[in-house]
Amino acid sequence: MSDRSQALPAPEGEYVETSRFGGLSILCAAVAVAGLAIGLVGAIVQPAQFAFSFLFAFAFYFTLCAGCFFWTIVHHATDAEWSVVVRRQLENIASLLAVLALFFITVLVLRHHLYEWMNIPPGRDEVLDAKRAYLNWHFFLGRAIFFFAFFIIASQLLRRLSIRQDKDGNPRFTILMRKVSFISLPLFALCLTFGACDWLMSLNYKWFSTMWGVYIFAGAAGSSMSLLLVLVITALRKAGYLEGVVTLEHYHIMGKWMLAFSVFWAYIGFSQYMLIWYANMPEETQYFLARNTESWWWLSLLLVIGRFFGPFAILLLQGIKKRPEQLCMVAAWILCMQMLDMYIIILPALHGTGVHVSIWDFVPLISIGATLAFAYLRIVGQTSVFPVRDPRLIESINLKN
Repeated sequence: MSDRSQALPAPEGEYVETSRFGGLSILCAAVAVAGLAIGLVGAIVQPAQFAFSFLFAFAFYFTLCAGCFFWTIVHHATDAEWSVVVRRQLENIASLLAVLALFFITVLVLRHHLYEWMNIPPGRDEVLDAKRAYLNWHFFLGRAIFFFAFFIIASQLLRRLSIRQDKDGNPRFTILMRKVSFISLPLFALCLTFGACDWLMSLNYKWFSTMWGVYIFAGAAGSSMSLLLVLVITALRKAGYLEGVVTLEHYHIMGKWMLAFSVFWAYIGFSQYMLIWYANMPEETQYFLARNTESWWWLSLLLVIGRFFGPFAILLLQGIKKRPEQLCMVAAWILCMQMLDMYIIILPALHGTGVHVSIWDFVPLISIGATLAFAYLRIVGQTSVFPVRDPRLIESINLKN
């Protein structure tokens, strides 16, 4: 710790005045209620289409919230300084996993429209019979309960310990959060990997990829950093918060992480594709054959260009990463590409011959998003927008790349 940082006093906490966003909260609540009501109609009128559309929306938001939880535990496990000033918002977004657990009940209710293997009795398919020990309803439900229990307990525990440290700055809480994070890292890898296999890969029970969990993780980590940057930190700064706390140096680091995970996502995606193409085994190639059919091919091409080549070329420029307005445009684009990625993963299982856009693709996306936004606005004002008593706060504020 430098002498200069020791001499500087820690800033007082900043609290969001929830009354300033009262109108926005009411709007989000109204949209959420209306969207959920319309969604109920969709579940009755077109249950199959609505089931896949709902899973698409759920998977998109789940990857964002799970990604923020990942960055939280990495912050503590590595004793990072730069992320102290943005950690509270990572904690707030990660805590929304509890809300998503409630939405997953809809996926469970509509499971017979999503997962073909749940409708096939034993003895009908040899491939499925060989996987029955894993692909069965009771084990599927038990795993889902375990996954969400871990995500909810760990994310809420880290947030509460962080809030308690705001009162007296006791370093004991830093050590406790680090211990929780060390335990959470392997559990996070386990739960995200098997959750991705259960909820997404088993849409086609005959297909498998040993790199699937890493691929989903790469998209979640990169898009969640973009979410933190474009929708949260910048919005708070424009509202007058975090001034002098979050600086261009923090934007520079967040931009570098966006670049790193754009490359990592492309590396994992290409490795998965190349290995499956080279082996040319029918049970493996069917996933990519479906997504290279008719209009799905154009969306897959857009994903490759938009998720990697575009952001990679732009984020290589150092000046972009220190210009919040321009960096936010890149971050918003990456979020759109993450949404497209989830769409391409899920919807071809229903429309294998080509893209078929439905109104139900948008209703769950809007209603779940509005619900999460309402929940976030309710909790963001409960605490300071940054950890005001964290021992590394001064070093984070005075960060230099």
